[in-house]
Amino acid sequence: MEFAIALLSISPRELEALGWSFDDRKRFLDHFLASGRVAQGVKPEDLSKTSIEIGVPKGDIVKLQKFAVRELPKAASNAGVIDRVLTALDEATPEKERQKAPRS
Repeated sequence: MEFAIALLSISPRELEALGWSFDDRKRFLDHFLASGRVAQGVKPEDLSKTSIEIGVPKGDIVKLQKFAVRELPKAASNAGVIDRVLTALDEATPEKERQKAPRS
């Protein structure tokens, strides 16, 4: 959820700096919305321990990873969320295309 909120919070200028269009952001939010439907079946107390799969086209993984490195630390309030997202994106991103991020 924090990732989706962070996506919504970036300005048009920040979208442009990421090389994204509004359609890109909408597509990413649609992926997160679909995963949120899956998460509705998980007990709230178990959500932080539950992995939820998000189906993202391969070409979008690098874009999401770039966003996570640049913008997520500014918007997310939970360092654990940031670490889990960055780790999942690192694992899904070809090594030569990864954005390196400092971890808390």
